[in-house]
Amino acid sequence: MVPIKFGTDGWRAIISDTYTIDNLRRVAEGTAQWMVQRSYQKLVIGHDCRFGGEMFMREAARIFADHGIQVFAGDCIVSTPMVSLAVLHYHADLGVVITASHNPPLYNGYKLKSSHGSPSLPMDIEAIEALIPDFAAEPTHAFSSCLDDGKIKLVDIQSPYEHHVREGFNLDAIRSSVSLSYDAMYGAGQFVMEKLFPEMKGFHCDWNPGFKGRAPEPIAKNLGEIVEWNKSFPGKYIGIATDGDADRIAMVDPFGKMIDSHHILLLLLYYLAGIKGQKGKIVVSCSVTNKLAKLAAHYGLEFITTKIGFKYIAEYIIEGDVLVGGEESGGLAIAGHIPERDGIWIGLTVLQLMAETKKSLAELIEEIYGIVGAFVYDRIDLHLNPSEISRIAKYLSQPNIEKWGSYKVIKKDQLDGEKYYFENDSWLMFRRSGTEPVLRIYVQGQDSEELKSIQNEVLQELQLNQS
Repeated sequence: MVPIKFGTDGWRAIISDTYTIDNLRRVAEGTAQWMVQRSYQKLVIGHDCRFGGEMFMREAARIFADHGIQVFAGDCIVSTPMVSLAVLHYHADLGVVITASHNPPLYNGYKLKSSHGSPSLPMDIEAIEALIPDFAAEPTHAFSSCLDDGKIKLVDIQSPYEHHVREGFNLDAIRSSVSLSYDAMYGAGQFVMEKLFPEMKGFHCDWNPGFKGRAPEPIAKNLGEIVEWNKSFPGKYIGIATDGDADRIAMVDPFGKMIDSHHILLLLLYYLAGIKGQKGKIVVSCSVTNKLAKLAAHYGLEFITTKIGFKYIAEYIIEGDVLVGGEESGGLAIAGHIPERDGIWIGLTVLQLMAETKKSLAELIEEIYGIVGAFVYDRIDLHLNPSEISRIAKYLSQPNIEKWGSYKVIKKDQLDGEKYYFENDSWLMFRRSGTEPVLRIYVQGQDSEELKSIQNEVLQELQLNQS
């Protein structure tokens, strides 16, 4: 029996290794028992573009139906935000998404969504995890018979989301102000984006569960084609990229420069608080730029830092009065939408900001820099073996690390990982991934020269090579 543990964003495992029909049944069984204990009766389930997604979704749906739970199953490939919105639409008690988000192609996964349309809260995830049995029998009823009996209903989850987006934005104004390029990364955002913007320049907008051999994560090394396209037409295109289940985002400016999540968060806050005059808390994970705290203070807003994992941010969003929430990894949320990350919604919000102000991304970012100061950011992901991880963990456990290379530490934070602050708002952070065997090294500097200097000195001190 393989122990099943939920990471920062659900359960993920390698297909045919640990992610099997038998283990999926176990996870669904634990989830169903948790629902029955609470007299929960309705569930929405969907799957994204990953290998075996529909098969795994149908098997989980059968488990829930066996427990007398009414299942609303997506009738096609859907994004995670679509499932979250459908939970609200059907007044469901829980949502399940068969997805491994931005993980490499070999993975699939299982995300849980609360009745609020947000990621399930940590205490609920822990309770479900505790109920996962060592073995779960094959469901009693076939999927087809569950459809005939009405225990499972195939429903259109995509169209209500499309309608929600059309209601939320002035798409004509956006179209008239910018030309859009979009990289779906072979993910679930492609179908609705092609309907919303049929004229856009699309990349990887077809079904390929192998993702052409790379992880569908919207970071610079994976977005070469859309970057080069924008460079080829200077000043014309704004690029949006979303991950495998379309809840994370990156953007590319009209000259092929990446706009990371830190800058997108700053743009969102600038728009909602600075231009629209909205109020609320700013809640972000500890790997987000400290410049956001400066901008929040500028507008007189409360700033809260959480552990990494959107579920921690979701706790505050559910309580209410959160204006902007987000993570360094590109999972961002704003008031006025579902309490959930949504790459498409966030991207269109930035485009609407540009349309309303008639300003370019560069002009808007320069205005923000005028308030908080300029900065650059980068993240290195190192795939390390257990002995290397152990060696680095031992090094980082030292109580009094006073400097990294020539950079003096003025403050240390251990909320989630190890974060070291230097002068001039620069910082360094280490953290192991919650879903992959990866050590992440986050660095912020005043400019590219300082950023590279910090990275090089840190790697040299830890005797590591960037790969």
